[in-house]
Amino acid sequence: MTRLIFLGPPGSGKGTQAQILAQDLNIPHISTGEILRQAMQEQTPLGIKAQYYVNSGELVPDELVQDLVQERLSQPDTQSGWILDGFPRKVTQAVFLEKLLAETDQNGERVVNLDAPDDVVVARLLARGRKDDTEEVIRRRLEVYRAETAPLIDYYRDRQKLLTVNGDQPQEEVTQELRDLIAS
Repeated sequence: MTRLIFLGPPGSGKGTQAQILAQDLNIPHISTGEILRQAMQEQTPLGIKAQYYVNSGELVPDELVQDLVQERLSQPDTQSGWILDGFPRKVTQAVFLEKLLAETDQNGERVVNLDAPDDVVVARLLARGRKDDTEEVIRRRLEVYRAETAPLIDYYRDRQKLLTVNGDQPQEEVTQELRDLIAS
């Protein structure tokens, strides 16, 4: 039973690695961005609420994201395992998730921290060439990430759930390291 939570700065490759492993293991790759888009597209009650925030240019509130994650983790395809990407982002969300997993008998999760130095991540994101990705914007996103997510790393380390992988190496090597970790 593989239940993994992926942490890592923007541009660390966590989305790519989560997809590869999810295919390997035949379990869903659950990205919060995707859940949101899907719920809005399908106009589910939660999706309609989320659409309201998105349309007014606001961040979707934590409670709503938590409800979406809870709904997604209750679907039948998650019973054999899952990879969560982009959630939790803060300790409060981690506490929520821990409680949810205990209640639904889905605990035993491990947390993969895909770490890469800021300069590497900035170079990668600039190379993607998105027009809103200026170096200044990217560095700001990294600051926010480090401030919000650093406490999560300690939170999971204290619970002996944290696995750290060096994201600053070729993609195949990161994938291999992840496969080895999961197998162990």
